[in-house]
Amino acid sequence: MREFVCDAVLLDMDGTLVDSTDCVIRQWRRWADRHGIPLERILSNSHGRLTLDTMRSVAPNLATAEEAEAFERSEAEDVDGTKAVNGASAFLGDLEDNQWAVVTSASRELARVQLLAAGLPVPKVLVSSNDIRAGKPDPEGYLTAAKLLRAVPKQCLVVEDSVAGIQAARRAGMSVLGITTTFPPEQLDADACISDFSDVRVDKAENHHGIRILVTSA
Repeated sequence: MREFVCDAVLLDMDGTLVDSTDCVIRQWRRWADRHGIPLERILSNSHGRLTLDTMRSVAPNLATAEEAEAFERSEAEDVDGTKAVNGASAFLGDLEDNQWAVVTSASRELARVQLLAAGLPVPKVLVSSNDIRAGKPDPEGYLTAAKLLRAVPKQCLVVEDSVAGIQAARRAGMSVLGITTTFPPEQLDADACISDFSDVRVDKAENHHGIRILVTSA
């Protein structure tokens, strides 16, 4: 059993709360086919990163804000197969509105659409690609969420599935709970790892300060 005590829980979206793998692969395959780029090259660079940053890494000549916006509009119209990661709904239901936030590389509209498609609530604090200048692994998104929740960064727990996201959390000075939906534990520089949210619970006892998170798989 591993325990975290924090003032706020900051969660990545895709691969952490939401499984939109089918949609992501469909959209990148269409884009790859249209531009003659190997799909594997894109997917190996895309997870946890801004759409525009992925485009810059695989095809700099195509990487424009307009291209990225068009891509995300297409994603928002394609939510077939999108679902919540196991246990995510119950976990969020045990947190108060002012105790958690989503920090995602997706646009605000795409994040809203995907969360709703997965049957999850849209949080009061949602930090998207529209709200930051630099994407993960830059810590800006997580630091912004902590500020909006009025939480001290070192008292925040980040839940992440990607290497870039965990690097962002580390640079923000936050504790990290890795979720192994995308990468195995040995590739994640996390304080502990879970396979999904069935491995974690919120201790709702009132005899302690902060949020007490119990990792039952550790």
